[in-house]
Amino acid sequence: MPDPACRARTALAPLVALLALVACTAQAATVARVESPGQVLAVELDLSGEGRLSYRVQRFGEPVIDDSRLGFRLRDSGTLERNLALASTATNSADRTWEQPWGERRFVRDHHNELRASFTETIAPGRRFDVVVRVFDDGLGFRYEFPEQDGLAEAIIDDELTEFVVHDPATAWWIPAGEWNRYEYLYQRTPLDQVTQAHTPMTLRTDGGLHIAFHEAALVDYAGMWLRRTEGQRFRAQLAPASEGWKVRRALPFHTPWRTLQIADSAASLYASSDLILNLNEPNRLGDVSWFKPAKYVGIWWSLHLETETWATGRKHGATTANTKRYIDFAAEHGFRGVLVEGWNPGWDGQWFGNGYDFDFTRATPDFDIEALSAYATSKGVHLIGHHETGCAVSHYEDQMDAAFALDERLGIDVVKTGYVCDAGQIERRLEDGRVVREWHDGQWNANHHQRVLEAAARHRVAINAHEPIKDTGLRRTWPNWVSREGARGMEYGAWGNPTNPPEHEANLVFTRMLSGPMDYTPGILSLQGRGQAIQTTLAKQLALYVVLYSPVQMVADLPENYARHREALRFIEDVPADWADTRVLNGEVGDFVTFARQDRNSADWYLGSITDEHGRLLQVPLSFLEPGRTYTAQVYRDGDDAHWRDNASSFVREEREVTSADVLTLRLAAGGGQAIRFVAR
Repeated sequence: MPDPACRARTALAPLVALLALVACTAQAATVARVESPGQVLAVELDLSGEGRLSYRVQRFGEPVIDDSRLGFRLRDSGTLERNLALASTATNSADRTWEQPWGERRFVRDHHNELRASFTETIAPGRRFDVVVRVFDDGLGFRYEFPEQDGLAEAIIDDELTEFVVHDPATAWWIPAGEWNRYEYLYQRTPLDQVTQAHTPMTLRTDGGLHIAFHEAALVDYAGMWLRRTEGQRFRAQLAPASEGWKVRRALPFHTPWRTLQIADSAASLYASSDLILNLNEPNRLGDVSWFKPAKYVGIWWSLHLETETWATGRKHGATTANTKRYIDFAAEHGFRGVLVEGWNPGWDGQWFGNGYDFDFTRATPDFDIEALSAYATSKGVHLIGHHETGCAVSHYEDQMDAAFALDERLGIDVVKTGYVCDAGQIERRLEDGRVVREWHDGQWNANHHQRVLEAAARHRVAINAHEPIKDTGLRRTWPNWVSREGARGMEYGAWGNPTNPPEHEANLVFTRMLSGPMDYTPGILSLQGRGQAIQTTLAKQLALYVVLYSPVQMVADLPENYARHREALRFIEDVPADWADTRVLNGEVGDFVTFARQDRNSADWYLGSITDEHGRLLQVPLSFLEPGRTYTAQVYRDGDDAHWRDNASSFVREEREVTSADVLTLRLAAGGGQAIRFVAR
């Protein structure tokens, strides 16, 4: 039935009334609605007069997402977007708490209401699909589900027509998608209506102060979603293409990933809402993964980016037996569990970038005694961390990976860093007839490749830390051996320059990339120097990053000799955990500053990390997260009073004081600086 305003318009002169009636019959009617448990968010599904399906989102009754189209363009069977009728609806609710084997917090609450709406075409061929919506108080996810049905054995998706139409004017923080450098761009801050095509998570703040992040959850056997702006503040899902020309090919039954919106009053609350991504993933399929130990690691890595050593064999080869022993000794002395070694295997000589056909993952170079080094590390209470750089010769890697993981298992190597260094769209895939085609890092085939890696690694009790990866969509819940990944500009850009990461970079990452999950950013460069240029940070900020940027495998990335020159600062890196019982975001603004408090999972101690952009700040931080009635020793690592990222970055002070939960600290952050605090429970 037309709404009252529509009926009023039809009570006019006959010709005008006729035109108004035609327009009204095309208007959408709400056919299903679901609210969040606290009645904060509401999602409505509408059908227009011609059977077009759309959705909208409201928060406290105010529009957040305007009418946004749903549907598909299918190969050989046309669009699936109109002539739809509602067949049935069903609702469900959940309020449960589950435990993470490792993570930013030990326990996660999943509290949502669910709507399942089934739709059928009213004309031939009469295809059917469901839209499933789960609504939390701080966000929502929805996906399409295709049941088994006659006449449709598989779906070849040329385009997903899902839209996101943002109601209020907004500012966006985003990086371009579908470009050559995968996810490794500096974040742009622009009006939302100036975004072109963006990776997710894409974060925005409306002119009214509402924070929204668009992403996806549970990306399995499907193409990654980019967001392409079509007009104004209207965005459409743009799926990463496949070499065959389509975007996705799936046999029925199947479901898509969840399309997610995190919605919060503040930037700090937006980070907390990232539990939504985990909650939309399936529970742990591996069972007991206590064999994986969250920990810090050192490695033959920074020297390679400084070009004082090389991946390739020869005079400057970094991955030698003697050099690796030196790193093992350093790790054992300072309590670091892992030692990463890059360049340990054949294939690094010559031009390997995007051409990894010479890599061998089951044997070492002649100057790297992997058997003896593994035994030596074990004797010191240290584990080698494996490195599998594919150079994007991915099928070549798959030929070897099961044997490679078997070797790792035998040698006690329980974490492997994988790599996919090539330009975007250049992943090598070998077809059954031997031809080689190229795929995108976030296309369906490569999503399935990462799944194959996880399963092969799990068979040998190996955890994966993927670099140049597909984006994180919370699959670490289902496959908790996928412990970290890169997927953004990391610390190596500080070594390279051209340009280096600016002071605002990490404060951007927290509210964009880090919403998706752990990042192996590789902090801790206390020398503050790259190749011929300074890193745009202070020493205290490098310490704070261990609390701010979460990863359960956290690198101590600088050279051992540089840590010897900064023994007092190194003490914090030795102490800070890599696994947490709880996490609080105490304050923050996207790209400007942020303060985290995290509680050690294995003690009563808390840790604080606070960072800023190029501007110095005074931040008031209540310590109400500490246990009431208990006294703590605050071990403070702060910028010196004269510190500045540009010309006095090493100015640094360590001091102690007694505090309780009733205290309020004033954090003084230098320009480009930070502060790290360990609260030792007494």
